[in-house]
Amino acid sequence: MSDHTNPPDPRRRAVHTLVACDTALREAYDVAMLDLDGVVYRGEDAVDHAADALAEAADAGMRLAYVTNNASRTPSDVVAKLRGLAMPTDDDSVVTSAQAAGRLVADAVPRGSRVLVVGGAGLVEALQEHGLVPVSSAEDAPAAVVQGFSPELDWAQLAEGAYAAASGIPWIVSNMDGSIPTARGMAPGNGTLVAAVATASGRVPEVAGKPYAPLFDETVLRVGGEHPLVVGDRLDTDIEGANNVGGDSLLVFTGVCDLDTVVAATAYARPTFLAPDLRGLALLQRAVTVDGLEAARCGGSAVLWHEGRLVVDGSAAPEDAQAAVDLLRAAVALAWHHRDEVGGETFDRLDVSDVRDALGQWGVR
Repeated sequence: MSDHTNPPDPRRRAVHTLVACDTALREAYDVAMLDLDGVVYRGEDAVDHAADALAEAADAGMRLAYVTNNASRTPSDVVAKLRGLAMPTDDDSVVTSAQAAGRLVADAVPRGSRVLVVGGAGLVEALQEHGLVPVSSAEDAPAAVVQGFSPELDWAQLAEGAYAAASGIPWIVSNMDGSIPTARGMAPGNGTLVAAVATASGRVPEVAGKPYAPLFDETVLRVGGEHPLVVGDRLDTDIEGANNVGGDSLLVFTGVCDLDTVVAATAYARPTFLAPDLRGLALLQRAVTVDGLEAARCGGSAVLWHEGRLVVDGSAAPEDAQAAVDLLRAAVALAWHHRDEVGGETFDRLDVSDVRDALGQWGVR
């Protein structure tokens, strides 16, 4: 049984190989849809090189949209945090899953309707923007229920959500992330709280956030642009979300994703482009030549397949960021080609340690 009621999107596509781009990404795309935690910052600290890379991208004419599945904070709160980290930020450049959820609710019920909120201030503000009335009890006769993460969320609020959802009214949730990063490690995310309401009510919600289309569509409505690039650190939200709406994506390695995860990615969770960090916006994504099942080359970098290992052809580590991107692309392209053509146990035991060691100084794990 599916954990959501989102309809299939005809824009969804699979990615079988990396795409080449012979100009800098910040010049080839007019909008960057940037994930936050793991891409722009980690917790309370900026990711290395992020502020400078984004300032240069903005100076080159690229619009920046900061797109987050976190529904607990208002966009103005996020703007304040980004400015505190010296990120180039306009007042309207933050788009949240709460805003996408608010629009879904507004499309489902008449203006002025009461809506039960299971969550925080971000959801309340998003509903009020559409002329809806937030309430806190299922006894307030809500026309819909909307749910999002809040660190203050308690059993009583979850119970109210279950009572309301069980009545059959529209139930919309901000996102289904199973975990969230904290200073002490990974903690339960909104998906675990949604599962509690689903278990109690016997219902399945509609989801506003990544990897589903509403948040991406909300970003286009608010920020504009004709040719956006999704930038993220997670395959299951950022990259799969881009593929769900037929968009191109850049995966960076400053957050959750590591090289083992990327080489094992299935076609609907594969990025279009790769870079160690946001400096990749200024770099080329050169074409990769794959030589059967044995080798792949990109720029001046080459990777060989040898008895279940990816081996860098030559011992020198990349000397600059462009060479690091080239090596990363060659390795991943060869792994994907081998997985698609052969697969099986040989691929499951793929050893990428030689490539990882060569790229270690560039932050690729």
